[in-house]
Amino acid sequence: MKNIFVLDEGAELKNKIVEIFKKEKGNKIKQITCKDFQKSLNEIPDLYLINEDGIIEGKNVVDICKKIRENVDNSKTPIIVLSSNESEEHEIEILKNNVELYLPRSVNEQIIFYSINNILRLLNSNRMISPLTGLPGNVQIQAEMKKRLTSGEDFSMLYLDLDNFKAYNDTYGFSNGDEIIKFTARTITKYILQNEDDDNFVGHIGGDDFVAITKPEQAESACQAIIAEFDKQVTKYFDDSDVERGYIEVENRKGIMEQFPIVSISIAVVEVNKEKFKDTLEIGEAGAVVKHLAKTIWGSTYVIDRRKNRDENLDKFKDRKIKKNN
Repeated sequence: MKNIFVLDEGAELKNKIVEIFKKEKGNKIKQITCKDFQKSLNEIPDLYLINEDGIIEGKNVVDICKKIRENVDNSKTPIIVLSSNESEEHEIEILKNNVELYLPRSVNEQIIFYSINNILRLLNSNRMISPLTGLPGNVQIQAEMKKRLTSGEDFSMLYLDLDNFKAYNDTYGFSNGDEIIKFTARTITKYILQNEDDDNFVGHIGGDDFVAITKPEQAESACQAIIAEFDKQVTKYFDDSDVERGYIEVENRKGIMEQFPIVSISIAVVEVNKEKFKDTLEIGEAGAVVKHLAKTIWGSTYVIDRRKNRDENLDKFKDRKIKKNN
């Protein structure tokens, strides 16, 4: 459900919006007045529709828009302003304050309808992007996998995550942990998306879990480059004393100090073709098995699953590549 807040002292515009959207399920239209405005910020609506003509005397639409943007929770909430003031200077002044759209009060109802719908659609798309790394999330990841499976092309899925990352967060804090996540994202994209002509892809599942899609012939060299860069640069996020020791110490729930190695990266590679996998679920299952094997090996590693049949026992399968970065 999308919550659309109509800022207006009268109910005419709100009733019109309700009428426009009556055939659209999943939208809740709520009228607020200037008296209710401050409280409305705490509700974090999906969109503000402001009728400048309906604001009580003494209130300024630019000031209202600034207050929305200055509120941390609503800094990205879309704003549409309707106004009978069609002065170009006035419109520019409003748009300068990060207002998404300025419409004349007399605008056709269908334009209002599609403007709101399109902004909400774009908002929904943006929410599928990781706010931390700016990389596509699960929806786009699944779409990319399905697109390649449907087209019948061969490709390699890379599943990447960090080792000993929880211990790092417990010692250095989440803010520093976020910096390592962003560094990991930069390192992966640097070597997966280095050639614009390649139809490669990088996604962020969440936390310290990433995926990448490459051509099969590019997968191994990409893994080697990512590991080399990661191991070289990750020590910058540790104190010198921890780097010199080669581990950090974390007190467990029983009050016992435990030692954890410097954060490393594990990469599981699954070679995909249409004959081997029917759907993305099967690819994910294979990736989980291979990643489990990669994480049993100390340090930054990659494991490539080159099984011709996904039902073969991976532990006994000889044609696989395991790399330990010494």
